[in-house]
Amino acid sequence: MRCHIVPPHMLERIARDAGDPALRDRARRTLALTSAYRSERRTLQVTAPAPNEDFVPNRTIRDAGHREELPGEAVRAEGEPATGDKVADQNYDWLGATFDFFEAAYRRNSIDGAGLPLISTVHYGDSYDNAFWNGQQMVYGDGDGTLFTEFTGPLDVTGHELTHGITQYTANLEYYSQPGALNESISDVFGSLIKQWHLGQSADQADWLIGAGLLAEGVNGVALRSMKEPGTAYDDPQLGKDPQPGHMDHYVETYRDNGGVHVNSGIPNHAFYLAATAIGGNAWEKAGRIWYDTLTGGTLETDTDFKGFAAATLETATRLYGADGAETGAVRQAWTGVGVSP
Repeated sequence: MRCHIVPPHMLERIARDAGDPALRDRARRTLALTSAYRSERRTLQVTAPAPNEDFVPNRTIRDAGHREELPGEAVRAEGEPATGDKVADQNYDWLGATFDFFEAAYRRNSIDGAGLPLISTVHYGDSYDNAFWNGQQMVYGDGDGTLFTEFTGPLDVTGHELTHGITQYTANLEYYSQPGALNESISDVFGSLIKQWHLGQSADQADWLIGAGLLAEGVNGVALRSMKEPGTAYDDPQLGKDPQPGHMDHYVETYRDNGGVHVNSGIPNHAFYLAATAIGGNAWEKAGRIWYDTLTGGTLETDTDFKGFAAATLETATRLYGADGAETGAVRQAWTGVGVSP
């Protein structure tokens, strides 16, 4: 299973409308690499890890040398000094920040809960315009410098993709239609929470943007997605306009992108934003706890849809804060606010 941070609809627009032929060619190559994995199973079976209470990250950064081959040459292992390569060293730090977040917030030991080594490959491909989790490790392109900067730059890109690994080891949601949109949304939720935790931001201070800083100078946009205002992250002649809906009234029925997983994720994204800002304080403490416990609690099916996930978060909130708790009410109102009845 490959889960990419840049959705296909953006790359398709670039491949069609970018003024620079080189940008069009790179977008087509990125799409080809993505489509090569569409025949893979939509869920990936994983073996339950053995318990491990040694909360120490085990990071390895590898360099693909601008080739499309994995895993590449190891350039930095856990505890080794900085390499001097900005991309490799930034990625090492962001892997550590993601590991530290899940330990500090939820006492989770790495992606699988049992100390799974964190492996990343940087400098993948020739100005490759994406980053992805492939079921075993992270992979980052350097961006083309015209539309996208280095994909190791924004912390929430790393947090988003590694959270796909956590979903893989827990609920293992299908990567198609509403379960797939939930899969994407959960990664956006925790990508944003990791950034907020790292910056010490409360819910009302956060920007609620995914991939802020990833769009290059001159692009008319602020990020890949907005959880606060889905559909407003970018509007650019070469990238197109952000198509994300924030309400079920505008749900997109499509066969593209595995049933619109990157588009319709805006709906549960906005539900989390509404819940977190209504509850207030640090979003990872209460709203994040509700979503995390729901994801990892063992009650979700692989084909859980929006309504099923909403009901599950409401059950979790009731267990944690009581049926009459303000937090439970905030979760209920958040889902109602996006047109999903728990």
